[in-house]
Parts: sequence; structure tokens; C-alpha cells
Amino acid sequence: MKQITRNASLVAVPAALLGLTAPLTASAATPASAPTPTSSLAWAKCAGTGLDPRQQCATLTVPMDYADQGGPKIDIAVSRIPSENPGTRRGALFLIPGGPGGTSLGDPSGKGQKLPQAVRDAYDLIGFAPRGLAPSTSVSCGLDHADLATSKLRPWPAPDGSVGENMVTARRMAGACAGNGGELIRHLSTANEARDLDRLRAALGERRISAWGVSYGTYVTAVYSRLFPNRTDRVVLDSNDNPDPTRVSRGWLAAHEQGVEDTFPEFAKWAAAPGNPDRLAGTAAEVRPLFLRLAERLDREPIPWPGANPEELNGNVLRQTLLDDLSRPSSFPALAKLILAAQAGTVPPAPAAPPEAVLQNVAAVGAGTLCNDIAWPTSEAEYQKDVDESRVKFPLTAGMPRNAMLCAAWPFAPKEPPVRITDQGPSNILLVQNEHDPVTPLAGALKLRRALGDRAVMVTVNSTGHDSYLANGNACGDETASRFLATGERPAQDVYCR
Repeated sequence: MKQITRNASLVAVPAALLGLTAPLTASAATPASAPTPTSSLAWAKCAGTGLDPRQQCATLTVPMDYADQGGPKIDIAVSRIPSENPGTRRGALFLIPGGPGGTSLGDPSGKGQKLPQAVRDAYDLIGFAPRGLAPSTSVSCGLDHADLATSKLRPWPAPDGSVGENMVTARRMAGACAGNGGELIRHLSTANEARDLDRLRAALGERRISAWGVSYGTYVTAVYSRLFPNRTDRVVLDSNDNPDPTRVSRGWLAAHEQGVEDTFPEFAKWAAAPGNPDRLAGTAAEVRPLFLRLAERLDREPIPWPGANPEELNGNVLRQTLLDDLSRPSSFPALAKLILAAQAGTVPPAPAAPPEAVLQNVAAVGAGTLCNDIAWPTSEAEYQKDVDESRVKFPLTAGMPRNAMLCAAWPFAPKEPPVRITDQGPSNILLVQNEHDPVTPLAGALKLRRALGDRAVMVTVNSTGHDSYLANGNACGDETASRFLATGERPAQDVYCR
């Protein structure tokens, strides 16, 4: 694949640059190899099945409240697979998960094994379960089963666009979190996760860490690199969140409206391709109105869906499924099959759900982090205005990205302002971003790129889906990120991977 040099605003590429590979520069850094430091963690065999036998696990104890470091403590579960060639070991590569509510505890055995041999030789691969998420000290809101539906956690307006019922739901869910979440739920935040990671760095005996952050993990990693800039080595940010400190999580959710618009045409082309056994229409232009008509019909006439949550396929469940399945081109067939079934008045078998205890835990971590990072508006009128505008401009997402989730009724004020991402710190960050990403769209990634300034270089990948590096990107983007992690060589300027 070819790299094309490009500036941070992704303006038109000069014709003279087409087909050129950008020069690479080595990052200023530590020697090519480093001795294995002494860890204070007690490593042992991991619980569970399906893990690489080399993976080890340990527990790190950290303050619940970093403003009261002598107060209550919580545990963070961590994992590692040591460097496969200690003679060329450089340090530790932290695998920082998305979410909030995601874990990387199994990632040294999982996606870490997709890393090229040179990267696995250079680093110990480090995973962890963020604070609040089992098997770390865990938290739960004790939500009603119906409120665990994705369409409630990321609430959709009523078919007529009204948000009044969403505000009622927000108060019920926020009240459950306040009543059942204990003291820990008040201390879930991105900044505290970054502080936990620095405690982990110290416990590993590392002077600096490298990191591969994905999705929400890009924001965690950016916050870490702002709070502890001189403790970072080589940093890859993959599928990037907008770091706007005035909106933070509100901005991430609002971005879904643009992300779906960016990505839907790729699904439409696939869904109209001749020879596709799940073909939806004769031309790509027909797929969008087909989807919108079906969603509106399901608003009026839901189809019973036993075993699902909710137990019906309504218009908003279809829209939520669209958002979810646009994240991976490998899910396009399942989305098309659902659309075809719904057109015929039927449904496929209900998708399998994780155990309820897992859903409760993930929902609580997500809620606590999103709602504690920034204060959300509490006015129904403000949400209604935003939703009305969004429904006109972005009908595929029907106002959901600007709607009132449970943070609209969160009873706790943020304990500190959001961390402002700036260009202060070493120039050792590489952003990797798909051009068509429904969850973290290119527009938001460009804002992170601009905030980081000369600290970063960005690789924009001509590909579709969420999670680019070693997942839904392309060979050019993968090779660029792998080369940086293995050797420190990074493009001299932003590039476009065609």
C-alpha cells in the first residue's frame, strides 16, 4: 500500500505527492535494548481458560481517591506476556482498551499476538482491567434488566423525537447508580485511570512505557501523556476520540451522527453489489431510503423478538444495530440479514448476551466514567433542541447522539476539570485513523491531532470500520504503526495510506 504525505487538516493532496512514500525519522529514545527491570508485583498463573500459557497475572493496589492517598484502596488486575527475546527487549507496551467499560486483561494472549515478531520481542505486553471492572475491585449500579439494553444506556428518542421519557429513565438509572454504586463509582474517571497506569508503570519498575490505545483508550492514553509526558516512550493512538475539554464524553457520543454518515455509503455499496447473497438493492443509492423506510415502519409496528432486550425489533433497535455493525465490515452480512428478515416481518434468533452480572458491571463503569469526567446539562429543553436539530441533519441516527443519557441526572459533580490535551511533551505519538469510522470519526481524530501539535504524526487509512491497527485498517497503516513500535521510525509528516 502507498503512503501519501498529507497535512493535519486533510486538505486536497498535491498531485506531485501522489504515490510517494513519506520519509521516516527515528524517535529520540532509549537504546535498542534494555534490561528487564525488577517488578514489585507477584506474578502467578492467570485464572480462566483460552489464555496463552505464557500469560501471567497479578494485582496492583492503588488509592481509590488520589486526593486522599491514605484512604481506602482498590485493586487493579493486571496481566503480561514477557518479551519473547529478552536480548532485544526495549520495555513494556501497555494495551489500553476502549470503553469506558472495556478490558485488556486478555489482550496479551489475544490481539497482542497479532503484533509482528519484532514488536513482541521488543516489549512485555501488559493488559489490565480498569478500576471498577472485574476482576479489579468492581462496581455495579443494580439497574433494572430493561435498562441494560444498549438502546437505554445510549438512549434513543421516542419515534416522534421527544426526549421526555429519556429524562425519566435517566433519573431512574442515575438514582440506581447513586444508591448501589458505593463510594467507588464517584472515583471512576479517565484521569484516575491514567494515574492507575502510572502506578502500574512504577510497580513494573519501568522508567517509561509505550502504549497502544484504542478508541476510548486513545483518550486515556492522551491524558496519560499529558499528566506524565516524560514517562512515555512510543505511543500509538488507534481510532481517536475528540479531546474537546468542554464536551469530552458528550462530544464522543455526538460524533456518532457524523460517523454513521461517513460510513453508511460503504455499507450501501457492499449491500448493492451484484453477486452479494445478502444484496438489499440494485444500486447503492437505494439502500439509504430503504433503511429509513424500514426503521420508520418498525417505529409503528415492532416485531416481537423473544430473548432480545428489549424483546422486540423496533426502529431504534434497528438503528442501534446499524451503528454497532458499521464498526466492522465483517458484520455487514449480519446487518443485511436482519434488514431482509425485518422486511419480511420476521427476525433472526436473538443475539447472545453476556451474563447479567457482566452487563451490570460494564454499564456501571461506563456510566461512572462518562458522567464523572464532565458535568452534563440537566435541562430537558436543551436536549430536545439538540435532538430536533440532529434528527433533521442526520436521520440515520434519529437524534440519539445528542440525547439525554443517565448523565443528565447524575447526582455527583465532577471532582476535577477534564484534562486539556496540549502539544506540551515529547514528540513520540503516532495516530492511526480509518477514514470511514462510525464510532470515532475522522473529524474528531483531526481535532486530537491538532491538539497534540508537534507531539504527533497522523496516518489516515483509506479503510472502513472502527479499530484500524491490525483489525479493520490496511497493510500500509499496519506496517507504519508496527515499524514505529519496533524501531522508533515514524513518518516525518502526516500521511494518507491509500
